[in-house]
Amino acid sequence: MIQLLHPEGKKNFKISEEKYDTVKRSIVHCLKSRGEMTYRELLGCVSNSLAAGFDGSISWYVEAVKLDLEARDVIRRSLKSKQQLLRLSTD
Repeated sequence: MIQLLHPEGKKNFKISEEKYDTVKRSIVHCLKSRGEMTYRELLGCVSNSLAAGFDGSISWYVEAVKLDLEARDVIRRSLKSKQQLLRLSTD
């Protein structure tokens, strides 16, 4: 199990390391391929890549892992034209 972090320091969940790694790889892959994405675009991309055989709510896991990756400074949020965009911190 892995303890998830939250960007605002709030208490977060523990999830299996296997699911964490699967969702994290998919999020990073989607952001590398597109650069910047809205949350909805990211969720669609991750859902398409994980749809077959993923046990659990993809949207819940994407949100939980996304927050953890923000807290770890792997991804960043920015606000452009009232729309929240996500990108890798290394970009």
